[in-house]
Amino acid sequence: MNEKLDARTKWSYCIGATGRDAAYALVSMYLILYVQYTMNLTSAQFAVISAAMVVCMIWDAVNDLLMGIIIENTHFKMGKFKPWILIGCISNAIVIVCLFTIRPSGWGFVCFYSLFYLLWGMTYTMNDIAYWGVLPSLSSDPHTRDSLVTIMSIFVCIGQFSVAGVVPVVIAGNAVNAYRIVAMIVALALVGFQMLTAFGIREKPRKEQNEELSLKDMYRIFARNDQLVAAGIASIFFNITCNILIIFGVNFFYIEYGYSESGNLVFYFTVMYGLGMLISQASYASLARHFSREKILRVCFIALLAGYASFMGFGYILPKNVILLNAIGFIIFFFQGLMNLAIIVMINNTIEYDEARFHERHDSVISAVRSFSVKLAGGINQGLSTLVLLISGIYARSQAISALEIEVNKGSLTSESALVEANKVIAEITASQALLFRIGMVLIPVLALIASYIIIRKKYHIDEGEYTRLITQKQETKSGC
Repeated sequence: MNEKLDARTKWSYCIGATGRDAAYALVSMYLILYVQYTMNLTSAQFAVISAAMVVCMIWDAVNDLLMGIIIENTHFKMGKFKPWILIGCISNAIVIVCLFTIRPSGWGFVCFYSLFYLLWGMTYTMNDIAYWGVLPSLSSDPHTRDSLVTIMSIFVCIGQFSVAGVVPVVIAGNAVNAYRIVAMIVALALVGFQMLTAFGIREKPRKEQNEELSLKDMYRIFARNDQLVAAGIASIFFNITCNILIIFGVNFFYIEYGYSESGNLVFYFTVMYGLGMLISQASYASLARHFSREKILRVCFIALLAGYASFMGFGYILPKNVILLNAIGFIIFFFQGLMNLAIIVMINNTIEYDEARFHERHDSVISAVRSFSVKLAGGINQGLSTLVLLISGIYARSQAISALEIEVNKGSLTSESALVEANKVIAEITASQALLFRIGMVLIPVLALIASYIIIRKKYHIDEGEYTRLITQKQETKSGC
């Protein structure tokens, strides 16, 4: 199983994650906040936008699987994956700029946004499935794969952190123009870094399937692979756990600390996010050599429960201390990072499980399950978060701030005056509204985390020993041919 991966491929692949995950972070973390705090929309219009996003994400989740089939049937001279990496990143960059730049009003914006959000998902899928589909095909050696996932995830964190940390600092008081500039910069970074991947990696030659895959074949591949089903469902619940905190994060800081002061506080919290994810993902390969995946997952589960319990008690039972809040954030993000990598490895390992049992290899189709779970969880989270914002009354208050940001963009109000008035709006949020918002922010991820862990413990059985046996069996089968 000792496979040598050339340095050019290794680093071109890993570094390329920086731009694509910066772009994904901008859209997944801030697009709905851009709508909430810069557009003058009624509750009904905001609800329709959120419903459209849910539908688009569910379709996009299904489209991930369809894209896996398209890539699996690709026979371009440039390779199976690289053409789609390029096509996807260029088209996705164009859509991102449009989403943060074109601003019709009222229901016209609802129609525009719904269409372009659908296009964003479809163009991102082209790139995403191809990029992740390359990973398991580069190496089947578990140590090489763990190392590759670890290094790549570090650059994922760098890309996400560069956006998550900077945006909150620059948007308050000039949000419309700031979002537009950030979107253009991120779009250029997306194209630049993914071109490095597309022209830098060397795809390994592989034996092609005799027949092209169909939808029926895709269903057959999933239905027969019980371990893929278990890992995929667990991944859906885990991504609900991770993403809901991101969606609610900026609103939480606005509620607790005010509109004008939250930028720097969000930046510090994002530093904890960056450090937690970087340290956990940089240490995963080493931890995986010394501890079983089952032990890593158990510790992550317990630590995350403790972290969310502390977050719920912050400002109520626990003191409202910024240092304490950042420490709680670090704990949550560190163990989320570890658990995320463990689940990615679990999904990738089902490729060899399927190959050993059925003598077929479908990297793109099976790898699409990871993206499918992220998108489906995103749709669920969007629906749940919108309900929390509307029921708690937070969205109604945010529209008063949105009106101020629109006036700043028109030039009829200064940034300084807007910040003063925005803080007054935040001060009008009642204690019951803030508590209801906090309950939704914590209860949803905790329930999803419990579901994910139970599924893994009960249904997933490819541990380190079983994976070694599968690889040995596959090699013996090849040598006997």
